[in-house]
Amino acid sequence: MARINYIITTIAVLGFTLSLNATQADEFTGADEQRWQQQFMASVKQGRELWTSPTLGSNGVACAQCHPNAANTHPETYPKFQKQIGKVIPVWEMINWCLRNPLEGQPLAADDPKMVAIQAYITYERRGVKLEPGKH
Repeated sequence: MARINYIITTIAVLGFTLSLNATQADEFTGADEQRWQQQFMASVKQGRELWTSPTLGSNGVACAQCHPNAANTHPETYPKFQKQIGKVIPVWEMINWCLRNPLEGQPLAADDPKMVAIQAYITYERRGVKLEPGKH
């Protein structure tokens, strides 16, 4: 009987601990949110710098020449079927297609800080637009 009580008590303590941690994980201070927003905006700024610079390619072309202010990139519609690639892809794969083709540059890994910054920039420019994955 003592062993059963020990097991029940252990399970109850673990359950309480897990619920306590889950609750705390969703609680953020104003300072947290301000710090995160500053980091996001720094990434957006870096993305804009990359977007307007010809350094991502080898032929002097910048993303902004075809997409000023990230126009017509529609990150809110990804993942979607992309005709140029012939399958459903996330936005970072389309960015890489553009880097390889019009810009004649090298693709970036999905987690490359430059790729993250480019995605932050194009998503920021489209803020407020309804999320519609799969839409063209």
